Amino acid sequence: MRDLSWPAKVYLLAVIGAAALLIWHGLSAHAGLLAPERVGTLLVLVLLFLVCESMPTLLNVEQFAVSVSFSAALAAVVLIGPEGTALVGFTAVLSVRPGLPLVKRLFNGAQFAICGYAAGWVYLHLGGRTGVPGVNAFDDLIGPYAAATAVFVPLNIVLTLTMIRLATGVGAMEVPMRGMVQFLLSYLGYGTFGLLVAGLWATVQSISAVLVLLPLFVARWAFGQYHAQQRSYDATIAALCQAVETKDYYTRGHCTRVSKASTMIAEEIGMGRERLRAIGYAGMLHDVGKLGVPTKVLQKEGPLTEEEFAAIQLHPMRGLEIVRGIDFLDEAYAGIMHHHERHDGKGYPMGLAGDEIPEFARIIAVADAFDSMTSDRSYRGARPVEVAVRELHKNAGTQFDPVMVTAFAKALEREPWESPRRVDPPPPEADETPIKDHDDPTMPIEVVSGP
Repeated sequence: MRDLSWPAKVYLLAVIGAAALLIWHGLSAHAGLLAPERVGTLLVLVLLFLVCESMPTLLNVEQFAVSVSFSAALAAVVLIGPEGTALVGFTAVLSVRPGLPLVKRLFNGAQFAICGYAAGWVYLHLGGRTGVPGVNAFDDLIGPYAAATAVFVPLNIVLTLTMIRLATGVGAMEVPMRGMVQFLLSYLGYGTFGLLVAGLWATVQSISAVLVLLPLFVARWAFGQYHAQQRSYDATIAALCQAVETKDYYTRGHCTRVSKASTMIAEEIGMGRERLRAIGYAGMLHDVGKLGVPTKVLQKEGPLTEEEFAAIQLHPMRGLEIVRGIDFLDEAYAGIMHHHERHDGKGYPMGLAGDEIPEFARIIAVADAFDSMTSDRSYRGARPVEVAVRELHKNAGTQFDPVMVTAFAKALEREPWESPRRVDPPPPEADETPIKDHDDPTMPIEVVSGP
């Protein structure tokens, strides 16, 4: 807690204090909550809530995770009312989630208690009845329950994002919209399971929680395996990129930046999630074929011989050979193979033109040239973003696909580009020549006949 800012500390104490007051009021004003016939239900819901809260599910976007505890809290709204729901939610303090500090446990418990009490209050005031619902009364619960869910979800998000804002300075507008949408949909989806738990309680009692939530835990395990697989994919890509960038001091970080720029273009033209992941991989690995090109050729300052230029032209094909056995790359192969084709057909390795060039390759060509121009090189400094964009427009229709250039320009207006920091080059050795980047469209390669 010592690391928190004063506003964050005040907010944390206010949330904890409000939750404590609600629970104290509930226990003192509603002694029946701890009656023997209700204690069993309360304990089962507490246990269910804790188990779910201790095992959150990561979503397929950064920064977000949800837990099925939301379902248990909303089931408590129906079965034991707002006071009981607040008590159930506050037990998040006892969560055994690994690595979760006490401060976060206290905040989670307090905000769950507040959300649960508010949702329960709305449920009751819209005609909902607490207790085990009868079969004939189930339809009457749907409206009040939906309203309770509609209160719980946004209140939970507001309380959490406010704490994040005060503690880290990250505001709601900085949270990825795609992540927020998936977060909301997951929350609302889990909310329906709370109603099912409450509805089945009349026939199978506490076993209803197992019947409803066991399939969710199985799905959570499968999704965890998927995430582990994705992490291994990312580690494989990162290792290959690091191997490429050890050959060239000045292009370190180039693969990552090309991947980011390629993804920006792909998002602008409306690519789906899976293709966005694939284009990101393609951008990361577009130069992996340089591993098969002699370093002295990549870094040569003067004109290249025909043999040396042929070696340069082979790097997309060598890249394809290196990654061909990596099944998860899928459409990324085309981007790696053809990112040096030109819109006018004068590129390599196959001289494709226009729409003959795969879409991934047309995207990477723009991203690759842009990052080359906006990065420092030994023979020149980084060009401003505005200058690089003008150069892309200048070469649109000849070297680059005009559609991709326009899309990238729009993406840059929405998400300003942060150029890499200037780096100090290592001391040159006596026989070392300055590095020249063949990806830079403003510095064409000279080819001479003979050695």
